[in-house]
Amino acid sequence: MRKPVVTSEPIHPVLAERWSPRSFESGLALSESDLIAILEAARWAPSSNNLQPWKFIVTHQGDDRFQAISSMLAGFNQEWAPNASALIVACAEVVNADGTPRPSALYDLGLSVGFLTVEAHHRNLVVHQIGGFDRDALALHFALPDSLQPIVIIALGKQAASSALKNDQLKEREESPRTRKALSEITL
Repeated sequence: MRKPVVTSEPIHPVLAERWSPRSFESGLALSESDLIAILEAARWAPSSNNLQPWKFIVTHQGDDRFQAISSMLAGFNQEWAPNASALIVACAEVVNADGTPRPSALYDLGLSVGFLTVEAHHRNLVVHQIGGFDRDALALHFALPDSLQPIVIIALGKQAASSALKNDQLKEREESPRTRKALSEITL
């Protein structure tokens, strides 16, 4: 399913066609070269002072860590996300080595995940970023230090037809047109 955007000026097709489906082909293993390239794209994102304040927990469908992350998803995310080929936890290093706060960490992590998302789309894969999960349980399970905060879980894989979704509400959301605020609403 394609859902290109309507823009006031043309934008790059990879950006115009990217969206966040919930319907994934279950049981599909990612190629190692695709996964490495996607992570390389994230690695080469811009970062303040080149600190690269991000860490990724990479799991694959069927492994114990994937199952653990799936169990920490909130609500309806538990219905669709376990069909993804990989679940990747994006974490931000929010404190410098000297203990001072790192205010640009979330911004830098967002850029890194943005690069990851564009590379995945370029490789005919899809990404859906998930904010609904138990951050405290995840940090405890993976023994993350307080300085490393799990921010988002990235479902990665090959898109399936919306009919693969069992939940009618999810199917409707999958098939509905994409919307965004008008450009005039986000510029000052």
